[in-house]
Order: sequence, then structure tokens, then C-alpha cells
Amino acid sequence: MGAPDHDRATEIIGLTPPEQPDPRWQVRVRGLTKSFGTNLVLDNLDLDIERGKVNVILGASGAGKSVLIKHFMCLLRPDKGHIWVDGTDVLSLGAQELAKFRRKFGLVFQFAALFDSLTVEENCAFPLKEHTKKSASEIRDIVGDRLGALGLQGTQKKYPGELSGGMRKRVGLARALVLEPEILMYDEPTTGLDPLATRNVDEMILDACARYKVTSVVISHDMASVFRIADRIAMLHNKRILAAGTAEVIAGSTDPFVYEFLRASGVSAVGKLAEGGA
Repeated sequence: MGAPDHDRATEIIGLTPPEQPDPRWQVRVRGLTKSFGTNLVLDNLDLDIERGKVNVILGASGAGKSVLIKHFMCLLRPDKGHIWVDGTDVLSLGAQELAKFRRKFGLVFQFAALFDSLTVEENCAFPLKEHTKKSASEIRDIVGDRLGALGLQGTQKKYPGELSGGMRKRVGLARALVLEPEILMYDEPTTGLDPLATRNVDEMILDACARYKVTSVVISHDMASVFRIADRIAMLHNKRILAAGTAEVIAGSTDPFVYEFLRASGVSAVGKLAEGGA
């Protein structure tokens, strides 16, 4: 594949040097390549994540979306390429520096990944007990604040099995928020939810972004959800970012794959779900 033209490149990546802190771009990826054995998953991929916005990484199942975001906090290391977060080369960090750096991130897993044997309060307190020296009363106050902000008052003593799927997602977000991350990453947050619960989770993502001033990175192929929440969409296809920009830019793309992907998903040319779409 040849180099992209200038206009398309400026949609995918910012123009400032990626190794320098930038007021707009918080996570910056250049030339990222990752294989597992003989399976090449990412190939010379470039991407910038916009600070304080909801950034959606869109792509078909198996395209490498989860593999990509795991590199942001060095849960995976690339075969080649670089990742900078606020100007820090994350691949250069030692073990102690990396442990501290990872506090910038909060993870909200696909199925919440709560401990079934712990109460909601205990699940949310777990990161604080593991990573801070806060007192029991401080931890209780922080957990209560996050649960209250997410409409989960009164759930502290319940167990995950007593909650609906949407409520478990909210508890997962509350747990991610207790350490005050700067970047929240959501892995397929609406999978397995009915349309009403999906809309509630979308509102949760938007509210968390606004309330806590976090940068949000959402992996999804739920098109109704994507066009409700995204400030910026990056389309991952054939091991690279094929297109990136606002929902309007992506919806109006003339790239054949992007066009067919959106059309198959029921998305019209103005980025709204076409009548009868998913």
C-alpha cells in the first residue's frame, strides 16, 4: 500500500511530532506492527487518539481492535513501531515506571469482569486496596461517590449475579473510575445488551467523558451505538487504519470498504441509521 495523500493523512494522524506533548492528541501510534506466530495482525499502523473525546475504533470481528488498544498501556509490545502517551514513549519505560504509567488508564471489559464472590462495593474497592494506601473510610467514600454518580446507589452489598447486564457494566465503569484515570478504554461495551440497555450504556459513556474529563477509547461494531457516542471514528481494516475522522467524515467516505461496511450496517450517508438498520 502506498503512502496516503496529505488530506487523508491529516484525518488519520495529527501533524505535530508524535514524541512531543500535544494539546489535542493524547495517544499517538506510529508504524505499529504485531504478529502472533505467522499471523500478522497489525501492519505499520498509524493512529492518534483525541484528548477528552469519545474515540471509537471500528472494524469487523477479528480485525485486531483489542490487540491495538492493549498496546496503548503495554499489555502487549509490538514487533515494530512506537506508542507515545502525552509525549512519553511507553515502550521505553521500566517495570516500576510502567506500573505507575498504567494508572493513567481504566479498563471496562466486555462482560464487566467482576468478581462474582465479591459485593459491588468490594469489587470497586479492589483497585484502591491494591494500588493505594488509602484508609478504609476513604475507600468507602470514593466507591460510594462513583456508584452514586452512575446511578447505582444502594447496590453496595449486592453481588454481580443479582444485577442486570447494564448495571454490571456500570459497576465495571465505577471500578475503573476509582483510580481517577485519564483514559478510559471500553472493549465492546454493548455486547449482549438489549436496545434499551445499550442506549443506557451509551449515555453512561458520554456522561463519564463529560463528568470526569477523560479521554474515551471504545471498541465497537454496534453501529447504532457508534454514531450516538463517537466524536471521532477510526476504521481498522486489513491491519491498518483505513480512515479516521468525525462521524460525518466516516459516513461520507468514498472508500469502497468503508462505504460497504456502513451500508451493510444500515448507516446512511449522513451518519444516521437508515430505516430498518441495526
